[in-house]
Amino acid sequence: MGWEKSIEELRRREALSLKMGGAEKVERQISRGKLTVRDRIDRLFDDGTFREIGALAGKAEYDDDGNLTDFVAANTILGRGKINDRTVVVQADDFTVRGGAADAAIAQKQIMAEQMANELRLPLVRLIDGTGGGGSVKTLETGGRTYIPRNPGWDWVVANMSTVPVVGLALGPVAGLGAARCVTSHYSVMVKELSQLFVAGPPVAKRLGEDVTKEELGGSWMHTRNGAIDDEVNTEDGAIERARQFLSYLPSSVHELPPRGPQNDSVDRVEDFLLNAIPEDRRKVYKMRPIIKAVVDEGSFFEMSKNFGRSLITGLARLDGWPVAIMAGDPYFYGGGWTTDTSHKVIRFTELAETFHLPVVHLVDNPGFAVGVQYEKTAHIRHGSRALATVYQATVPWCSVIVRKAFGVAGAAHMNPERLRYRFAWPSADWGSLPIEGGIEAAYKSDLAASDDPEALLADITERLNRVRSPFRGAEAFLIEDIIDPRETRARLCEFANLAAPLRTPGLSAFPMRP
Repeated sequence: MGWEKSIEELRRREALSLKMGGAEKVERQISRGKLTVRDRIDRLFDDGTFREIGALAGKAEYDDDGNLTDFVAANTILGRGKINDRTVVVQADDFTVRGGAADAAIAQKQIMAEQMANELRLPLVRLIDGTGGGGSVKTLETGGRTYIPRNPGWDWVVANMSTVPVVGLALGPVAGLGAARCVTSHYSVMVKELSQLFVAGPPVAKRLGEDVTKEELGGSWMHTRNGAIDDEVNTEDGAIERARQFLSYLPSSVHELPPRGPQNDSVDRVEDFLLNAIPEDRRKVYKMRPIIKAVVDEGSFFEMSKNFGRSLITGLARLDGWPVAIMAGDPYFYGGGWTTDTSHKVIRFTELAETFHLPVVHLVDNPGFAVGVQYEKTAHIRHGSRALATVYQATVPWCSVIVRKAFGVAGAAHMNPERLRYRFAWPSADWGSLPIEGGIEAAYKSDLAASDDPEALLADITERLNRVRSPFRGAEAFLIEDIIDPRETRARLCEFANLAAPLRTPGLSAFPMRP
């Protein structure tokens, strides 16, 4: 007979593993508006490319004669497939099996996913739904003992932050270790009203005196504004698409370089609105995102962390096909001034660029650190100084375009001026130790106090100082290398991207990204 019966047994077990937690629990998952873990994997990978590993791990039941009567697969799925023809590892929780809590196989599968991504130098996507390997108090009774906490395979989790792109998608209530694994990634996403994230759920919070819902305790609105999670979307399909897009800008590991995309947008494309995009009246705001989209390859801007540290816009884009990291001031929030949250955003995003060899383009509009008691209470000068250090330590190619303001210590973080100053300014640029409007009264306090007409004197001083604040005065002293027509910006940036491309060096960064 040979091994035919064994192959039949193999196929039977493989088929049983596809039923997940059983028809009733699968239906319950779908009734909550959630995809099953198998559907998620199908949507993540290119058609027909997923290869599962460990499908036979799980809990089996046998009759008295030793024949298999039932089999439930482990509640984590491990494997690899292709996203846009590049191989990617996936580790996915199955909430239909014990709510995604730990079972006999889940820890080993999670560890193998991390190790596989690291040693094969492949990106990793975690589809997290439940505790993601965290414990359940029921295991205390079944195991007959408690244990000293440990996070299995966490060394691999940490190592992957410096070696391969990692994406965490929260696709349901995510607690404990699952929450930690979600945020320990280079990019994370939650689904509005479907995902929640917390260290412990509402029952635990209630015992501590807070009676809250899952959404109140850890909804996406909260976590995409406090910096724990990068982005929120409306659907699971949207989350999966964001993961696919994010990975398209990055190499498979730090031992490669980010791949060049299509060059289907002319480097000489001119957007006439840029000429007057910045109002002449310095008190008026303007929209930065249209400027970003006008100078990068059409349709290539992938914004990240939109709702956190909102005075700075961050995202990935392409210039003549080359992936770059974009930072840009947003005057709609604090006038573009940096808060503690903004500083954290700068640190995290610069580390991402440094880890994966992405050149940085910084469109500068920064009046300095935000001023006031509420900001001083957050120790934002300490965190701002850390952001400044991160920018100055960066080794990736860097280009700054001073669009409007660059003032004070935070303004000095537009780049490290001790490196080759690859930067331009628009005619609207305005820089200094502090804005004239904020410093005249202090600098000329005694003169104004002694004047019979302080208002007229103030106007006269302001007029004199405004004559020397022109960027052309700085250009005369070679304090700014070039002032350009804003409509030339795209061509200049594409030239930068092409010059930077051969300068990128694969390998481990001196300061890789941390959670």
